[in-house]
Amino acid sequence: MASYFDEHNCQPLATGQTPDHFLHIARLLLHGGYWQDLQMEFSQLFGFGEKPPPPASQEFVDNLSSVTMERKGEKCPVCLKEWSIGDEAKELPCQHKFHPTCILPWLQKTNSCPLCRHELPTDDEDYEEYRKQKKRAKERDADLEVLHNSMFS
Repeated sequence: MASYFDEHNCQPLATGQTPDHFLHIARLLLHGGYWQDLQMEFSQLFGFGEKPPPPASQEFVDNLSSVTMERKGEKCPVCLKEWSIGDEAKELPCQHKFHPTCILPWLQKTNSCPLCRHELPTDDEDYEEYRKQKKRAKERDADLEVLHNSMFS
């Protein structure tokens, strides 16, 4: 089992350093489930939902795989130009392929595939925590559904 600091991707306080009390209250509300009683969401606490998602991580963009197109007739989903045999394409983890000149400006503005909205990693720590909280909430809902079904089926 991972330590608290590894799980939350943080370091213990240094000597003389004071804790962030607002962060402690927010974590108490979220992890204790109290935010549900207060009808609050992580996005309300930290301001997500009002602003667009951050750009994709620069490291991720730099390491995007390049593929050579081997079939003619398919089109780039962004510019709708047909691929020529031998054209270079950037492939996202969701298997969608784009011209580099089409996808790179997009990833500098947002962190998702323009076709399927598959989310990509970002450099924004707060947004990554927001995504982690959304995932945990879905897992909790699924666990509650399984528990409910096992009790009342």
